[in-house]
Amino acid sequence: MTDVPSLRGAEVGRRIGVGLMYGLWKPRVLGSWRVPAAGPLILAVNHAHNIDGPMVMGVSPRPTHFLIKKEAFVGPLDPFLTGIGQVKVDRHSTDRTAIARALGVLERGGVLGIFPEGTRGEGDFASIRAGLAYFAVRGGAPIVPVAVLGSSDRPGRLIKALPPLRSRVDVVFGDPFDAGDGSGRRTRKALDEATARIQKQLTAHLENARRLTGR
Repeated sequence: MTDVPSLRGAEVGRRIGVGLMYGLWKPRVLGSWRVPAAGPLILAVNHAHNIDGPMVMGVSPRPTHFLIKKEAFVGPLDPFLTGIGQVKVDRHSTDRTAIARALGVLERGGVLGIFPEGTRGEGDFASIRAGLAYFAVRGGAPIVPVAVLGSSDRPGRLIKALPPLRSRVDVVFGDPFDAGDGSGRRTRKALDEATARIQKQLTAHLENARRLTGR
């Protein structure tokens, strides 16, 4: 039987994340009340900075298990990330162990964090992978879109993939929505349709978040 990532570990990760993020940047969190207090849930996060995952992990009102590329699990980070309940995934194959662990999180009524774009990029949800739709439909989990808006276009960054230290980073949670059509179908066509619905919702949320924050 595949081990389900540790909920207690994810709570520890949340406490570490909130300390680090508020210590290094100035998070402004909007709409966290939209996150359902219980039940399976997926946080779909745009991905423009390396801090997006730790930032959301720290400011989310619930402990979150992120799907993280296996390349990040190097040296001492491997046992650390595993210990705080994160899920290692091989992006270049059908990683059945990662899929089982992620579904285990949802079956337990937990929160799964996913970067729908698959990798760090422009953070604009322009390319959505089908995996998000699969987990949402198969796990019966609503999706909460999350926009992380930093200062990626400002000078003063020591590291290109990070916002400048002590700069403001906005994290905007959107309204939960269901990706499926209510039929529970998991055919390729149904998942393609769900992916299209997800992309529309995430893009609309990002536009609203940018208007709200002036980013």
